[in-house]
Amino acid sequence: MGLDPRILERLRLGLSDDEQRLVIRSATGGERVTEYSFGIEEEYFLVDAKTLDVAIRTPDDLFEAANWSTGGQAMREMLQSQLEVATNVHVDTGDAREELKFLRREVASVAGQYGLTILACSTHPTATWRSSQPSPKPRYAEMMEDLRFVGQRNMLCGMHVHVQLPDPERRFSVMRAMIPHIPVFIALSASSPFWNSRETGLKGYRLAAYDELPRTGLPELFTSKQQYDRYVAALTRSGVMPDESHIWWAMRPSLRHPTLELRAPDVCTSVDDAVAIASLYRALARHLCLNPELAEAVGNVERAIAVENKWRAQRYGTDCLFVTEDGPVTGQEFLNQMIADIAPHAEALGCLAEVERCRTIMQFGSSADYQLQAYRESGGQMSAVTQWIAAATVSRAEPPRSQAPVEPAQ
Repeated sequence: MGLDPRILERLRLGLSDDEQRLVIRSATGGERVTEYSFGIEEEYFLVDAKTLDVAIRTPDDLFEAANWSTGGQAMREMLQSQLEVATNVHVDTGDAREELKFLRREVASVAGQYGLTILACSTHPTATWRSSQPSPKPRYAEMMEDLRFVGQRNMLCGMHVHVQLPDPERRFSVMRAMIPHIPVFIALSASSPFWNSRETGLKGYRLAAYDELPRTGLPELFTSKQQYDRYVAALTRSGVMPDESHIWWAMRPSLRHPTLELRAPDVCTSVDDAVAIASLYRALARHLCLNPELAEAVGNVERAIAVENKWRAQRYGTDCLFVTEDGPVTGQEFLNQMIADIAPHAEALGCLAEVERCRTIMQFGSSADYQLQAYRESGGQMSAVTQWIAAATVSRAEPPRSQAPVEPAQ
């Protein structure tokens, strides 16, 4: 594969015996091939360290320092108020959790040198999108020229999870079979109940704004890589987009990696929630990959029901009732059935405990519920919300989940 052995050593990677696959060398010295390995990308808001107001303009020096400090794993996003981090490839869930904690601490520390800190939430509670400024990168300048106000309104942060599925054809089978499950990831991750200093009434407002962009929403029902390639070719030849990285579906095959990328979730304020949701997705991907016949059961009706459930997950979060052909089911019931199906796969991947944590999120609420609790307990003070997010982003200062957040006002 022609990879520098010094880089492989730094990343704890090697090559398989046939030199065709990357191998992850764990901290204990063992080796496992990278099938079903995963990585997490998170986007954060850069905010004033004292007021927690969103930063409008941010210096290049900050991102250069963050990139150096994290070993190349921190970078700009579309707007100057955003920063993105990406973990290495992992097979061990504990390693992924520790790296994500490290990345949050490191970029927060670097931001602190510029009077800033980070918030892990998908909408900033008080930010005004009209004041947003695009990042000074050619890619984003071109996107803003195309998207105009819709791009400027994209003051939103998300979480992306990559899971390696080596067979390109199988990735499309898994993507199709995954469509009915996407709303669960939206409900579990919801962290965007506020927009422009107002309570939106949605637990996950981010996707309501994000879906203004073209090529968003649930994936199309492609049955093969050939069909997908025809679609991409039509758009690129027509000058609509330069490449397939401009397809922003809730899930997509990655352009640069042999992975299927989940893009639907809000960014989680809690690291443990992020790892739990990533583990749920990873185990489900393995289940669907090893049972390709399940894709055949997902057709136009199933996708249409998933579109409705996507909205319900955005609106109600973990309190939603999902639509099924047999009648409504609670989010907890839907999740319980998912976990029953994938538990052997989670156990095989060593992430069953993390998958089980998703039950706790569904029972007691996501970040959106705790933000709303902070808002109501403070008598409607937005500052209480941003203070909670700032603390929980780095220090895991979330309320204990031995009791549920206060119920939303009707």
